[in-house]
Amino acid sequence: MTTYDLLRFNAQLFSRHRWRTSVLVFCIALGVLSVVLLVSLGESARRYVEQEFAMLGSNLVIVLPGKKQTSGGSIPFYGTTTRDLTLNDASHIAALPGVKRVAPIIAGTAQASFMNRSRDAMVIGSTNDFIFARNMAFSQGTGLPDDAARVHRQVAVLGAGLAKALFGHNQPLGAMISIDGYRFRVVGVLQDQGESLGLDLGNMLLIPVKASEAVFSTEALFRLLIDLNDMADEKQVISAIYALVKQRHQGEEDITVITQQSVLSAFNNIMYTLTAVVGLLAAISLLVAGILIMNLSLVSVQQRRQEIGLLKAIGSSRKLIIRLFVAESLMLVIAASSVGLAVAQLLVALLANQFPTYPIAAPLWAHVTAFAVAVLTALIFSYLPARRAAGVSPVEVLRG
Repeated sequence: MTTYDLLRFNAQLFSRHRWRTSVLVFCIALGVLSVVLLVSLGESARRYVEQEFAMLGSNLVIVLPGKKQTSGGSIPFYGTTTRDLTLNDASHIAALPGVKRVAPIIAGTAQASFMNRSRDAMVIGSTNDFIFARNMAFSQGTGLPDDAARVHRQVAVLGAGLAKALFGHNQPLGAMISIDGYRFRVVGVLQDQGESLGLDLGNMLLIPVKASEAVFSTEALFRLLIDLNDMADEKQVISAIYALVKQRHQGEEDITVITQQSVLSAFNNIMYTLTAVVGLLAAISLLVAGILIMNLSLVSVQQRRQEIGLLKAIGSSRKLIIRLFVAESLMLVIAASSVGLAVAQLLVALLANQFPTYPIAAPLWAHVTAFAVAVLTALIFSYLPARRAAGVSPVEVLRG
């Protein structure tokens, strides 16, 4: 029996058993669709994180007050603080070789109000270096004054959403707003950039770091954002930062320095693991489809005993019978997988069109993996029915 004859024979079989064929195609296609779609969502989330970090540049170092006390590979965001980071620490770090700019940050929430309108906002006390480090752009006005780290100046830069909430269609530049009882003059409005790494830039209010000391009644910095020169040796600069702070803090190395790449690597590891887990869970549906293939094939063997016996009586070998049943399962799986992959690609395209800012994509390896798992499942679960079919005795069948 040639390959063409094999394909035509099984095609006629599918035509005779349309209901069984439709059920199998639906189950396998649904399994392949689930694998591709869930893996695509996990991969898209990972790409989104990479995209957000790429917006910050590639030479960003973050200094947090407090020393991480536990061991392991996790990325610390808070530690056990012994001494506060101050503006003096920031100015000394800015003088280190390889450091391009340092953005000191004091952060908190406060109520911003203008006339009879008010809104809770994320208030960032910093300098223009923060604007450069976060690659922000202005739609109106200018940034903070150059002496924001030295002089208490009551000026503010508003996020686009906050400016619209407080002023509507009125001009915000030059207006006086109240921030927890302190009056600030609006000197700039940021472009609408949405959210970045969990920070809603539209609802942000940027004031000079020296003024934020009075607003939040503290001189302790929340963290430092350090932008390195392109040619700087990152490890040497980090070592110099640790040494400088240890010298200034009476021998205590009470800070934690993390790099943009280390944070990104930690997120990538988390997302890869999560993607693998959800992909594995989705692949269980293919296992269920394989069990269904085996059960229906066993029923088919019982129903086709006379047909099998006749084939063996006219000289068909045991190997050919096994090949016949395995080919039947493979044809079904290949057709169903193609349907599942096509529908998955269509859904991914629709999601990408619906959410253009989110990098939704179906990686090629997800398609290949889902297809390979489906084919492997068909091979494994069709072999037992094929062996049973090959064991049918033609003499007993033809004798009735």
